Amino acid sequence: MVLTTYGRSSGFCVDPIEKKPLNHFLPGTPILSFGTAGCNLTCRFCQNWDISKSREWDTLTDQAEPETIARAAAKLGCSSVAFTYNDPVIFLEYAVDIAAACRAMNIQSVAVTAGYICPDARKEFFRSMDAANVDLKAFTERFYEEVCGSNLRDVLETLVYLKRETDVWVELTTLLIPEENDSPDELDEMTRWVVKELGPDVPMHFTAFHPDYKMLDKPRTPASTLSMAREIAIENGVRFAYIGNVHDEAGSSTYCTGCGTKVIGRDWYVLTCWALDGQGRCEACGTQIPGRISGPPGDWGARRKPVRLARFR
Repeated sequence: MVLTTYGRSSGFCVDPIEKKPLNHFLPGTPILSFGTAGCNLTCRFCQNWDISKSREWDTLTDQAEPETIARAAAKLGCSSVAFTYNDPVIFLEYAVDIAAACRAMNIQSVAVTAGYICPDARKEFFRSMDAANVDLKAFTERFYEEVCGSNLRDVLETLVYLKRETDVWVELTTLLIPEENDSPDELDEMTRWVVKELGPDVPMHFTAFHPDYKMLDKPRTPASTLSMAREIAIENGVRFAYIGNVHDEAGSSTYCTGCGTKVIGRDWYVLTCWALDGQGRCEACGTQIPGRISGPPGDWGARRKPVRLARFR
């Protein structure tokens, strides 16, 4: 097989890192985001389907070698680069080379992925990553097979591998689709598995679905469903459960597990408060907040800045 998308991208953009979403990795900082085209899953609800389902060469409108991307990130003031928009496991060689160029300039690499990857490639890919947000799309094989064209088993193996055999910082995202993957029983089973196999400190993001691509017959996710998922996760021992894709400052903020103080407030992607010392510990009680957190926080906010890389070559 030949990777025909090497050195080509569907576009570059500077985003807030909270948009990936990552809440415990370099909070408040800008991240240079990009993807290529295509995907190894066939999710009927894909929110980036114009990129991930594209088979058109013209989708790849920007060209950049790994060193150019690292140099652009540095000049744009980004602390990290995100492989996103489509799953980076399908452009593994390109992503690994970019990560190496970034590491040489002290820039972190972030994978936004579904985690559907075979063991040998898994090791090579994640060896180069500093953080990952993994889409745990559901907790039934039925959903993965019928809706995504993949399987749950391989994704769970990836998650266990990441937690037990790497230093990659991991956060999880589940897009809750009405009557598909949002039942209390499924959420209960999922969150219990996460606590047992990955530990209570792995953040979970429950995000709102909107009708798109081939799943136009489902309604938007009610706010009550997102709140229910968060409550189930917390009851089962998940210490950091978040609500996303809707305006919910309480559900988007980080609270100290020692004393309950709001240590990072978030209004969408804007940080509204910061109560951590320079080592990421609660100023009120000294409890360490898990993640790659140091102070002071970034102040990029909710800005989204499209970038053409031609000027960085």
